[in-house]
Amino acid sequence: MTITRMTIPGRWVEGAGLVLGPVLLLAGVLVRLGADDFFPGQLAAYAADPGRMALSYSLYAAGAVLLWPAVTALGRVIAVTHPALAGWGVTLAVLGLFGRVFHAGVSHLAFQLVDALGPAAAERVVAGTYGAFHVFKAVNVCIMGGWVVLAVGAFRAGALGAGPAGVVRCVALALAAGLPLGVLKGSSDPVALAGLAGLVVALVPMGVAVLRTGPAPRWWALVLTFALVPAAFLVGMAG
Repeated sequence: MTITRMTIPGRWVEGAGLVLGPVLLLAGVLVRLGADDFFPGQLAAYAADPGRMALSYSLYAAGAVLLWPAVTALGRVIAVTHPALAGWGVTLAVLGLFGRVFHAGVSHLAFQLVDALGPAAAERVVAGTYGAFHVFKAVNVCIMGGWVVLAVGAFRAGALGAGPAGVVRCVALALAAGLPLGVLKGSSDPVALAGLAGLVVALVPMGVAVLRTGPAPRWWALVLTFALVPAAFLVGMAG
């Protein structure tokens, strides 16, 4: 078997993830500011304004998905000098992102119960099943710990810059460990907002640098990419 040195998923995917992942997470939370941060307040907020809450949770879920190439990009830089920290940090952080996407799916189902059964019945169903076992309970510690390990690795490797600015960005990255985890969490308390802002401060400048490094994509690749997104939505809805 021949091992190639090609970078996967590639500079453009990683750069887009570094920029869009944190921004979409923050945008998703800002859209639902003012709603109670916990169940059943999130269900009540959906019942009052379903469009707003659906948009909010969709942005947040998309941001969580786009963070995985961001994590791999940061891990690759850390691995140059500290491969063990990079391996542990990337593994824990990505497992944590799987957990967040699972939580987003359960939250989506809870909102559909409001539409199908009404707010009161939906609240009873969710309350009766909220503590049910699922395999992703095992990744809760990863959701919090992955960012701390990555921040330590980034600090030791100088992956987010040198001097005070680099230290600030590493600390900002570690703040993401404070993001609430679980189903129907609003994430708009000061600790959560600090964690989201920390991801923006830590990762977005790196994403801009990644996107600006190397040749620009060919015009047909851009056209194909922008056409693929709405096409994927249409095929998914048709299916």
